[in-house]
This record gives sequence, structure tokens and C-alpha cells, in this order.
Amino acid sequence: MTETLMVSIYIFVLATFVGVEVISKVPPLLHTPLMSGSNAISGITIVGSLIAAGEGHGGLSVILGMVAVVFAMINVVGGFMVTDRMLKMFKKQSPKPPDSNK
Repeated sequence: MTETLMVSIYIFVLATFVGVEVISKVPPLLHTPLMSGSNAISGITIVGSLIAAGEGHGGLSVILGMVAVVFAMINVVGGFMVTDRMLKMFKKQSPKPPDSNK
């Protein structure tokens, strides 16, 4: 059990460092499209965290699974909000009616 936990923590720490390095290399212009594309990955994370929370192997796995569900849902909702905001920026605005009080 201890060796498995240590390997899992090692993988988590490495994935964190790789993720920070990859995201820091993305230019600011591409952050919004990247965020909208990551919603699919977060959907997969939600499924995995639901499985982890529902397996019932112990109290810790249920708690960590539920925390993962909450964080993944925050990421999905935030990603859709950012994408919606970005798409609203590109919609044409209706022309203003001429001022008739002249």
C-alpha cells in the first residue's frame, strides 16, 4: 500500500510540473481556445472521479473523489463561461437607431 501511494504521489507531482511548464509556454492569445478545448478533458476527469468516489474502497477515496468531482465541475463550467464570453465578443452588434430628436 505504501509503495503504491508513493508512486501515485510521484506521478501526481511530475504531472503538476509538466502541466505548469506546458501551460506557461502557451501565448496569451491562445488561452481561451485552449480553455474551451480542455472542457472535453475535464469531462473525462469527471467520469474518472465519479468512479473513484463510487467504488467505496475507503473514506479517503470517497472524499478525494468528491473533491475531484467538484474541481472538475468548476473547470468545466468556467471553461464554458469563458467560451461563451469569447463568442459574444465576435457577434455583430445591432446598429443604433438614428436619433430623431434633432
